[in-house]
Amino acid sequence: MAQSSALSRKDMREPDRFQVVANRAAAWLSARKKPAILVGGAVALLVVAAIATASVRTSRAEAAGRATSALLDLVAAPIVAKPAEGATSRSFPTEEAKERAVVAEADQILAKYGAGRSGLLAVLVKGDALYELKEWDKAQSEYERYLGEAQKGDSLRFGALEDLGLVAEAKGDLEGAARAYERMGREAPPFADRADLERARVLAAAGKIDEARQILLKFAENHKDSSLVGQASQRLERLGAK
Repeated sequence: MAQSSALSRKDMREPDRFQVVANRAAAWLSARKKPAILVGGAVALLVVAAIATASVRTSRAEAAGRATSALLDLVAAPIVAKPAEGATSRSFPTEEAKERAVVAEADQILAKYGAGRSGLLAVLVKGDALYELKEWDKAQSEYERYLGEAQKGDSLRFGALEDLGLVAEAKGDLEGAARAYERMGREAPPFADRADLERARVLAAAGKIDEARQILLKFAENHKDSSLVGQASQRLERLGAK
């Protein structure tokens, strides 16, 4: 389970350091293949703040926070076939090389510091890297590990829940993906609208048109304040409302 943390006087004297980590966290969040499209406005700020907080200060050790900050920096490293002469910033020749480096770095953090707040972030980052490497079963295990150890109110649970749906889709298991998105709606209520939209999509792709249509027919009623109501209506039109 994630552990609580308190801002030390030293941390409060280091706003620049917090800003650096926050920038890295924002870059990682925006680069994620899926939850980035879910997060907007104030929610995005809360998520980035949570990541930055876990990196800057943790109850387990400040060293774990620094290691996680370095991991986020690694995730943001560019792909450069041939680095310029004298280049000092880290880069990778291929996306695969980068993702494998991320996995290795995350494993080092987990081995050294365990699954505290920063360690849990390393689990999620590792899962993303494995997803990009198309190692679906391993990615699924990391996302399940995150969900099993993170607190119920963890700000990034929605991401791991959606990731399970995307892993199932990648494996061709559309019914499994529908179940994953249904779980996302239950366990991450602020994102229930997106979960319903994605569940309807995969059900339609699996040939379960009536089930998909029923979700979309009730979308506006179930998610009155959602910004996705328009998308749901458009998808319902494509399916043919009855």
